[in-house]
Amino acid sequence: MIVAILSQLFGFEAHKVGALGIAFSLFATGWNFAYNLLFDKAMMKYTGQLEKRTKHRIIHAILFEVSLLWFTLPVIAWWLNISLIDAFIMDIGLVVFYLFYTYRYNLAYDKVFPLPAKAA
Repeated sequence: MIVAILSQLFGFEAHKVGALGIAFSLFATGWNFAYNLLFDKAMMKYTGQLEKRTKHRIIHAILFEVSLLWFTLPVIAWWLNISLIDAFIMDIGLVVFYLFYTYRYNLAYDKVFPLPAKAA
């Protein structure tokens, strides 16, 4: 869906956008794992527990998306041969979508796989 939208809306070749999408999916998966470990470690250090309240989930989602944007914007600009500003404008819609997705996904994950009472 994203490949079709970006290639049609912005006029990029589908195979270039598709390759970028695959690369970013793999990167985001790895970064999500590392980020969650770092976030939980910081949360334990500063709050003494791992139970996430709404404010923790909002901070978690925003920081994840901002950090992902920090890593991916230069690559988008380079790969598509556009400016950082153009890459940011193009990517901001995806960031907003994934911000809400990240929040809901992690909430659902914590419901399906709750922390043991000892860890929380």
